[in-house]
Amino acid sequence: MTVHLEVAEGVGTLRLERPPMNALDVATQDRLKELAEEAARREDVRAVVIYGGEKVFAAGADIKEMQAMDHAAMVLRARALQDSFTAVARIPKPVVAAVTGYALGGGCELALCADYRIAGENAKLGQPEILLGLIPGAGGTQRLARLIGPSKAKDLIFTGRQVRADEALALGLVDRVVPADEVYAQAHAWAAKLAQGPAIALRAAKESVDTGLETDIDTGLAVERNWFAGLFATEDRERGMRSFVEEGPGKAKFL
Repeated sequence: MTVHLEVAEGVGTLRLERPPMNALDVATQDRLKELAEEAARREDVRAVVIYGGEKVFAAGADIKEMQAMDHAAMVLRARALQDSFTAVARIPKPVVAAVTGYALGGGCELALCADYRIAGENAKLGQPEILLGLIPGAGGTQRLARLIGPSKAKDLIFTGRQVRADEALALGLVDRVVPADEVYAQAHAWAAKLAQGPAIALRAAKESVDTGLETDIDTGLAVERNWFAGLFATEDRERGMRSFVEEGPGKAKFL
């Protein structure tokens, strides 16, 4: 298998393993969707790390495979391609991308599906599809613009240029830059900390933010309002407020 789901300490790691560059062929896309949906369902997975290994995150699609496809074939495949990435974006739990080496094309689009991105100092990110006479097709034109703004997104998409970790951080494309050999450990620590938090409230927070970015503010406020009120029916809310009153802030245990 080219993608594995490994679970430890409440954290599920979606690990890409298709050497040498983790090219995202059709089989890898389908497996990614299958395991993202499994991670979403499993109660022992409370947060997720997406990781490609120590040397490379994912260098993009399998170009040789794509070259063999004609228009009709891609019409049939394009939705499944997007659906595999959307399955990652819709995991109702905190998701962090641990980016080492190249995250280009589909690799960059996969990182965009995470809630938070930790990159190694050796990381290079970009959307080079324009250099092939194409545009990003796995969500890049939509998620990148929402993350860093339309003009910065258009610069990367129009030119196809790669950006190093420091520029990616300045653009807001990644959230933290660390030594390359610390990427996975820091990503896992971020996820493990959140895995100890109130699962339903974290799901509510993620859905409220993501829905608000996709719709008008009144609809977003309605989603927030409904989740906010609904959380008053949860044990985590009772536990959190009781701990605050009796022990002070930040000491509640939700597991």
